[in-house]
Amino acid sequence: MNIKDHIASIIDFPKKGIIFRDVTPILKDPACMKEVTDAFAKFIKKTGAQMVIAPEARGFFFGLPAALSCDIGFAPVRKPGKLPRKTITQSYDLEYGTDRLEIHEDAIQPGTKVVIIDDLLATGGTMEAIVKMVEHLQGEVVGIGFVIELDDLKGRDKFKDIPILALTHYQGE
Repeated sequence: MNIKDHIASIIDFPKKGIIFRDVTPILKDPACMKEVTDAFAKFIKKTGAQMVIAPEARGFFFGLPAALSCDIGFAPVRKPGKLPRKTITQSYDLEYGTDRLEIHEDAIQPGTKVVIIDDLLATGGTMEAIVKMVEHLQGEVVGIGFVIELDDLKGRDKFKDIPILALTHYQGE
């Protein structure tokens, strides 16, 4: 199955000049969703991960099913103020400013091997913030997985020592 056939490209969203890669069509096709989940589960098992974490919202679509498939735990990473218990926060740079992410401070125990799953790797800023949070909690990132990698933005270069799985790639598009 070609996963790209299940990704919608929305021109000029959220602003002019951007091509937004919409992964939600994958969700309505059970066979495609199963293929994506199975690919992530195989990667997770290969890394020996004990937990999956994923950022809201699109990371949840793929991270939670993959964690369930591997019979391991899952923890969400959210925007500030969305998690009810004590959290740690990490800032990261955007094209025009900064943003922050949070995770419960008890989500990852020291020494826990973690795979992070998200929908898309562009410049790597969001993922870099999540890696820092895992490391702050003394977990070990043993893998990072994406449905899509935008190769020309070179986000992968930030994670030279971490195995990366990207299910599909776009170059200069």
